[in-house]
Amino acid sequence: MLEMLSAYGSVFQPFNLFRYITFRTGAATVTAMAFVFLFGPAIIQMLKVKQGKEGQPIRVDGPKSHFSKKGTPTMGGLMILSGVIVSTLLWADLGNRYVWMVLLVGIGFGAIGFYDDFLKVSKKNTAGFAGRPRLALEFLVAAIAVGFYVMTGPAGFSTSIAVPFFKEVLIDLGLFFLVFAAFVIVGSGNAVNLTDGLDGLAIVPVMIAAGSFAVIAYLAGNVVFSNYLQIHHTPGTGELAVLCGALIGAGLGFLWYNAPPAQVFMGDTGSLALGGMLGMIAVATKHEIVLAIIGGLFVLEAMSVIIQVVSFKLTGKRVFKMAPIHHHFEQLGWSEPQVVMRFWIIAVMLALIGLSTLKLR
Repeated sequence: MLEMLSAYGSVFQPFNLFRYITFRTGAATVTAMAFVFLFGPAIIQMLKVKQGKEGQPIRVDGPKSHFSKKGTPTMGGLMILSGVIVSTLLWADLGNRYVWMVLLVGIGFGAIGFYDDFLKVSKKNTAGFAGRPRLALEFLVAAIAVGFYVMTGPAGFSTSIAVPFFKEVLIDLGLFFLVFAAFVIVGSGNAVNLTDGLDGLAIVPVMIAAGSFAVIAYLAGNVVFSNYLQIHHTPGTGELAVLCGALIGAGLGFLWYNAPPAQVFMGDTGSLALGGMLGMIAVATKHEIVLAIIGGLFVLEAMSVIIQVVSFKLTGKRVFKMAPIHHHFEQLGWSEPQVVMRFWIIAVMLALIGLSTLKLR
């Protein structure tokens, strides 16, 4: 469709706009945001009817302030995912393999998260999908996407990782790249999932990361800009900027309903999918290590849980008052808006540091 419209650019000049990734990225942002705004209320109402008065189960050992959130529906990630998919199908080049890889991860992880949310709501507890089989399914989805990426990419380059701050350093991991890339995608998905614990806490850092990777994807996919910045040129990844734009637009629409006091939670349906897509975008653009910087807030949240579990198992003592770390600050007396706003600031700072790696070489 986009090729047909742009082909008529000589007849009707405005059609030439469809050739430009920048225009389509902006259009994808607006489209996804409008979609969530328009259909969000109906989706929230449907979730309320299906989930009843209980909504998302609240942790009994969590901060007391969270008990007032009882009855808030979960699975709001359906709003985000549907907005991203519709907008991407409308504005992205559907002949681009990277677009389908990211959508595959998003839909696959979203389905796993949906099942997890369904179990929590139906059983009325926070247990959900058992950890090992859930991780196994996540790795399976990630492995399929990465396998397709490796098989369709240039030999050697597709199995290599780039090192930030160095111009020409590429480390070829061979077949081990499949494990590494799958770990990046699964780790990213679960890190965002752990961050999603307060109203608006996860969605804004996700949008910040998506905006950063929209820039990275556009620059890495453009031979002129990539040569100027001395980053590795990855042909075709510029189209992922359109998908990142859709992520930002859907995130903005969702934030309208997720801002305190939240009318809906994204649940694992959204957090797993969003994190997984960011991970796949990082793999496609050869910026897996930079993802750990830009998404440093997600890494911090995940590490706080790992440290807490390891410390308790080895010593019987807890490092934090409660994990993930955003709950630790709540237990210290910070209000929910204080935690959320300050974590947003941290996410912006980390994104700027991550983007600086494009020039500091």
